[in-house]
Amino acid sequence: MKLREGDVAPGFTAPANGGGEVSLSQFRGQAVVLYFYPKDNTPGCNREACGFRDVHDEITARGAVVLGVSADSAERHDKFIDKFGLPFVLVADGDKSICEAYGVWGDKSFMGRIFLGINRRTFLIGADGVIRKIWPKVKVATHAAEVLAALDEL
Repeated sequence: MKLREGDVAPGFTAPANGGGEVSLSQFRGQAVVLYFYPKDNTPGCNREACGFRDVHDEITARGAVVLGVSADSAERHDKFIDKFGLPFVLVADGDKSICEAYGVWGDKSFMGRIFLGINRRTFLIGADGVIRKIWPKVKVATHAAEVLAALDEL
């Protein structure tokens, strides 16, 4: 099933950095920037995470929260957060159930090789739990600014 703008965002509860758990439902009443990325501590993912870090105050000023999701463990997320000073929650989707629910787990290609992995994609979920915007092809250099602009339109 492919999610579209206007669909209700699939709920989840999963381990997060810091040893706790996070549920999408706990953010009802706030917009959620839910971004999926391939792997902690890789060049594109570092740039994307730091982009969200650098505009985090502006995102929270708009009443929104940022949640990053990858298949890395919560312990790995802790190291990633410490290394780059990330002020938002990273969700550990070890069994890839969240990635599958959002349709981001699938074929990827790199240097002519096809493999399974997490496709970089962001979902902007409204305060009512409905998907308002999907970025199917993320350009990490400009992505945080695009997300801010979309929050202004909510």
